[in-house]
Amino acid sequence: QVQLVESGGGLVQAGGSLRLSCAASGRSFNNYDMAWFRQAPGKEREFVAYITSGGSTNVADSVKGRFTVSRDNAKNAVYLQMNSLKPDDTAVYYCAANLYAYTDYKRYTYWGQGTQVTVNS
Repeated sequence: QVQLVESGGGLVQAGGSLRLSCAASGRSFNNYDMAWFRQAPGKEREFVAYITSGGSTNVADSVKGRFTVSRDNAKNAVYLQMNSLKPDDTAVYYCAANLYAYTDYKRYTYWGQGTQVTVNS
């Protein structure tokens, strides 16, 4: 079992930055691949980025060059650094964990409760 808690969301002006954190508890965090997804009102949950247990990353084209995913295994945490934010980035951001990384949210076993990010123009 893995429990995930996101933090760091908030209201920011376009062009600004936020850093999301996801704290994990439970056993064997180091073995899990971690991902960030987001969901805007009326839209399907969308892949943002993942980082494998080995540190390999994959970032969605829509945020490439602006968002960076990282993890600190000593702290059982994963982060999403978001720069040059746009109003289209407004969504609830979710942290997810799975033994294997996918871009399909349906493949993930464990989820956090989400944190709201709102970007004003």
